Amino acid sequence: MSRPVEIPRHIDDPPTLLLWRIDDLVPVVLMLVLGILADQLLVFLLLGLVLVRLYGRFRDSRPDGYALHWAYWVGLLGLRGRTTPNSFIRRWLP
Repeated sequence: MSRPVEIPRHIDDPPTLLLWRIDDLVPVVLMLVLGILADQLLVFLLLGLVLVRLYGRFRDSRPDGYALHWAYWVGLLGLRGRTTPNSFIRRWLP
């Protein structure tokens, strides 16, 4: 059973490419490139589809923007704001 495709209606909706959200396409494209480089395209494409399914289940059970906040917290994503603290500072001293 397929679900209807949600079309963005607001300015703060996540970016899309055609009908898919960008964060759904990243694992597939990354696995496509790795599959081409490793000469194992089918295996890596299937792995990319499995990753998209797992990430979709992860994303649907959490609030919007959770993955970006998690990436900032573990240090994978640096924010460029002047008032954004370093993500590795866990305790603030007065």
